[in-house]
Amino acid sequence: MSRPKQPRIVAELGRPETPEEAAARKAESSRAHRESKTLYGLIGALLASLAIVILIVLVVVRPDPEPREPIDYQSLAAEAEASLGADLAAPDLPEGWTANSARVETGADDIASWYIGFITPDNQFIAVRQGVDANATWLANAVQENRATGERSVAGTVWDVYDRRSVDPTGNFAYSMTTTEGDSFALHGTADDEEFDVLATAIAEQLGWND
Repeated sequence: MSRPKQPRIVAELGRPETPEEAAARKAESSRAHRESKTLYGLIGALLASLAIVILIVLVVVRPDPEPREPIDYQSLAAEAEASLGADLAAPDLPEGWTANSARVETGADDIASWYIGFITPDNQFIAVRQGVDANATWLANAVQENRATGERSVAGTVWDVYDRRSVDPTGNFAYSMTTTEGDSFALHGTADDEEFDVLATAIAEQLGWND
């Protein structure tokens, strides 16, 4: 004849657990198991949702934005010349140069200026600012009051140079050039010396500085 099964001795109690304690232990174990399954299910659902979002971002083909039309800076310069009473810089440039902005500006000093923003063939930026009847203060402001680091001659015109490439190599005033040939002119941007020379030479040729 088999012996009846003895109640399980619980180490924490040091004695066999009562039927009520056994029932409570089993209920707590069942509850913890259900909660763990719920937590794992929630985490799995979140991961699945995240995977779907990533897949949509990677797979969905986004149309490329329409390329921005280049600014016809020469036509705008021709229209502005009559009101400003000056020949404005609007040089012919080699293939690959485009303008993304061209406008007349008037500062707090009431000095009118002509501005063109160019994108170079190397995808760099150079701005041209021409102050009409401007003074030395306007020219200093046009290069953010930086100090000249030298000068050089380009196509027979002497330009003061403001080289800040070692300080701010990617800033719009990383390199600047100024001259007072005719009006006051300031060039500034991120391009290399060669592209600055191309623009300075084209301006000199257009405005007939060496004629």
